[in-house]
Amino acid sequence: MTDFQTHARETTAALRALFPQTPLQRNDHLSARYGAEIWLKREDLSPVRSYKLRGAFNAMRKVRAAQPDQQDFVCASAGNHAQGVAFACRHFGVRGTIFMPVTTPQQKIDKTRIFGGDQVTIRLTGDYFDQTLAAAQAFCAEAGAHFLSPFDDADVIEGQASVGVEILAQLGHAPDLVILPVGGGGLSSGVTGYLRAAAPQTAYRFVEPLGGASLTAALQAGGPVTLPRVNSFVDGAAVARLGDLTYASLDWVDPATVHLAPEDRICGTMLEMLNVEGIVLEPAGALAVDILPEIAGQIAGKTVVCVTSGGNFDFERLPEVKERAQRFAGLKKYFILRMPQRPGALKEFLAMLGPNDDIARFEYLKKSARNFGSVLIGIETRDAADFPAFIARMEAGGLSYRDITDDDALAEFLV
Repeated sequence: MTDFQTHARETTAALRALFPQTPLQRNDHLSARYGAEIWLKREDLSPVRSYKLRGAFNAMRKVRAAQPDQQDFVCASAGNHAQGVAFACRHFGVRGTIFMPVTTPQQKIDKTRIFGGDQVTIRLTGDYFDQTLAAAQAFCAEAGAHFLSPFDDADVIEGQASVGVEILAQLGHAPDLVILPVGGGGLSSGVTGYLRAAAPQTAYRFVEPLGGASLTAALQAGGPVTLPRVNSFVDGAAVARLGDLTYASLDWVDPATVHLAPEDRICGTMLEMLNVEGIVLEPAGALAVDILPEIAGQIAGKTVVCVTSGGNFDFERLPEVKERAQRFAGLKKYFILRMPQRPGALKEFLAMLGPNDDIARFEYLKKSARNFGSVLIGIETRDAADFPAFIARMEAGGLSYRDITDDDALAEFLV
């Protein structure tokens, strides 16, 4: 047994002072769909609804053992890491200062405060995470506190490895495949670091959000690189740069096993898990399930474990999630129409709609035109195959239109 395996098992045992192991559940719905044994490792059911508590606890435990007088810890986070650190601070009875961006949703601020209680001070600073991180590190140096990295820390990686320890113990045998979401790389480094030695026959797939593919970029460049832009929708995994330590743990990964999940497609997966299974997943928590259709032909008859990494989802975002899922599925489109300004023109347009088409948005963009007016219109339908016929009817009727559904700049401004 390697030292890493031994330490991961010790960490797993120590974690039982905080919470029981998270469930490993066979999912009948997904298993039937793919003809495989699909198991979900429900990290969304930890006390802070994500796996982040594991790494924060272990890092704090190790620091406390080496420096018993260290009473002050600092982190920068807008979400799950903050909640994990807060929970660990309360458990150990130490002081935590948690820096969060000014733009952090109130729900996450409140939950962090609840988990940390009187042990935690929350400081809102910076419009962007980089500003928040700089402020946290400056404070840390000044106050002599210990900075708790969300992923690029050996003790944090070791803590996340406890997920792999539990999977193997709960399943009773090595799975054929483990699917892991990737943000900064802490979870995937920890789980593969343990299972590659304990279950060498197990294969892996890694999933990143399309707008935050830091592992893909690192593997291509031969080392961590900073992405020029990051789509923040999958906030639990939208990381601009993979960690140095996590890259060193993942440099063996075959790029062909790393999948990129479009943000809008993830929304569809979130809705399916909510509506069919009653499972609430945040965008990052749905990543592992999201790629199952891509690998369906390769997993029949196999035992597959998907790590659902988090469930901190703000239901105020549900309308946005539904909207994005519909657009990705081709069930909703937005057009700018050049509508004639004459009696009967609108009635003629309405006649072009099919029996399953519904107007979800109708807004004149230019009301002062004398002959023509620009109209923003959103159309929903039950079957994506209905849209070609609708568009053909508009063209036959001489309507000038522009489909802006996939035009991010226009859609963001108008929709």
